[in-house]
Amino acid sequence: MEVIATAQAVLKDGVAKLVQLSGLSETQLVQLAVAAVIALGLVLLLNNVVATLSIPSIKVELTEAEANDVISAPKYTPGQPVDKDVVPCYDPSTMQLLGHLPAMSASEVRSRIARCKAAQKEWRKSSFAQRRKLLRILLKFIIENVETICRVSARDSGKPMLDAILGEVVVTCEKIHWLAAEGEAVLRPERRSAGILSFYKSARVEFHPVGVVGAIVPWNYPFHNILNPLTAALFAGDGLVIKVSEHASWSTGYYGRMIAATLAAAGAPADLVQIVTGYGEAGNALVTGGVDKVIFVGSTQVGKMVMRAAADTLTPVVLELGGKDAVIVCEDADLDNLVQVVLKAAFLNCGQNCAGGERFFVHEKIYDKFLDRVAPLVAGLRQGNPLGDAPVDCGAMCMPGLAEKVHGLVSEAVARGARLLAGGVLVPAAAGGGQFYPPTLLADVRPGMKIWEEEVFGPVMSVIKWSSDDEVVGLANDCDFGLGSNVFAGSQSRARAIAARLEAGMSSINDFATTYMCQSLPFGGVKHSGFDRFAGVEGLRGLCVPKAVAEDRFPLLMRSSIPPAWQLPLPPHAVAFGVSLVTMFYGPGLLYQARGLASLLHCLVFPGAYAKKKKQNGQQAAAGAGKAKST
Repeated sequence: MEVIATAQAVLKDGVAKLVQLSGLSETQLVQLAVAAVIALGLVLLLNNVVATLSIPSIKVELTEAEANDVISAPKYTPGQPVDKDVVPCYDPSTMQLLGHLPAMSASEVRSRIARCKAAQKEWRKSSFAQRRKLLRILLKFIIENVETICRVSARDSGKPMLDAILGEVVVTCEKIHWLAAEGEAVLRPERRSAGILSFYKSARVEFHPVGVVGAIVPWNYPFHNILNPLTAALFAGDGLVIKVSEHASWSTGYYGRMIAATLAAAGAPADLVQIVTGYGEAGNALVTGGVDKVIFVGSTQVGKMVMRAAADTLTPVVLELGGKDAVIVCEDADLDNLVQVVLKAAFLNCGQNCAGGERFFVHEKIYDKFLDRVAPLVAGLRQGNPLGDAPVDCGAMCMPGLAEKVHGLVSEAVARGARLLAGGVLVPAAAGGGQFYPPTLLADVRPGMKIWEEEVFGPVMSVIKWSSDDEVVGLANDCDFGLGSNVFAGSQSRARAIAARLEAGMSSINDFATTYMCQSLPFGGVKHSGFDRFAGVEGLRGLCVPKAVAEDRFPLLMRSSIPPAWQLPLPPHAVAFGVSLVTMFYGPGLLYQARGLASLLHCLVFPGAYAKKKKQNGQQAAAGAGKAKST
């Protein structure tokens, strides 16, 4: 209160002086101040409007399937014989054939890497201002074409439009915004301490583009999985060669035209981004074809194959692999708030998320209440074609055979004692019109079941009962994966304490997977979920070569030179001089340091004493050797 009173008195005194000096009344001064603030606000607003209008707009032509919800196309049957040189593209919700894309050969992939390398040599010299311009052009296009971007994603991967907005558009816009706002500061040279002995040096780390980044991405988010590595790599000054999944390649037509138009509008080389379609041959060629770093997002099994292939060329690899994220619900958690959150955790994108909720650990005191609240909601979720006439909550399974795999895990769990409270019925694609598996709720899941151990990657909420914090931590860590984790509790400190003990790369407290919305944070896991990170400060710097640089801090006053005591040929006091320096600079306390200083001064003032001492030592050694010989 005293501080406030003092501030008020100072302000009042200042206003009185202004009135006296200006000849204006207090009312007139206030009016003048308000007018100045309004004028400043208008100037800032005008600058913002001008800056926004100055961002170039790009246009991308649309095909019929990209522009319309309902299309006319023949049906496709997965598994039928297909030319190995093409990739069939179809809508997993309707099984409509969308066309074919080339299955690129190894030579074609290597050619694209070479073209990207040539373009990157030019792009690495670009300014941060130009890189921000590219991001803003891209962001402007996304904002103006959200529905089309989501429609294309929905048609290629089977996800509902809202899931596309959340999982494709929002996270991409957040990433672009973070890169434009903070990316330059992250990549600017960073000052480091030079140490004690090199106190006269200036030390820093510089972040130089790594070169060409090769990315292999999955099918679950066809838009974001391209834009995520693209925006970071280009802002870091790199080029990008990205191999998309054969199960979601069709959308690269529209997204590829968008990227090409963005590069042209930003003045970037046309070959800076290369999109690769195909199968294992193309993926292997990407890893072994000369890229400077590989980012792989996919299964643990394929991730190991990528590591083996990259080992021959010592190409560094980032692996973001499978997940089986734990969602822990304590007895004092806010059920009213978290029910909708856990539904999103389990069923967003029909459960096809690397960081999706798969294991839901609910405290025994609220276990039955939780199931009573969740079961009718799961049973009532609507599923179908996301671009059809009826609203849907869950879409299709993008990859052929995934619905059957998920059903096998559910059936085995039920056979071993789990309770099926919703869903769990397999509808063949031929009968249902698409690749669907219903939202499913399993209770009483326990260790020993396959669904406990294997990544489901489907719309299944597995619920487990627990009674103590130690028990739930042990259960949650009883898993080969360690990507994300989530803890809900009335006590935030308790939630933090539980999260700190979980073996995972990320933790969200009283929410689900919100670490990914904080784009300054790294994304990645431990154990079979992979290693290294993309996203955030660590991910952006990971797309660079960190170069250590040291130079004289005051070159005109103090330059590096070899002290006379260490110049060749070495004088007799060279070793004593070194010992004195070590003691003076690194001695544990003033007594050691003073002793080192005294010894150092002795070396400098009486260097000849060490020659005599060395001669005496030599004579004593010779005498001792002669005596030993005579004996």
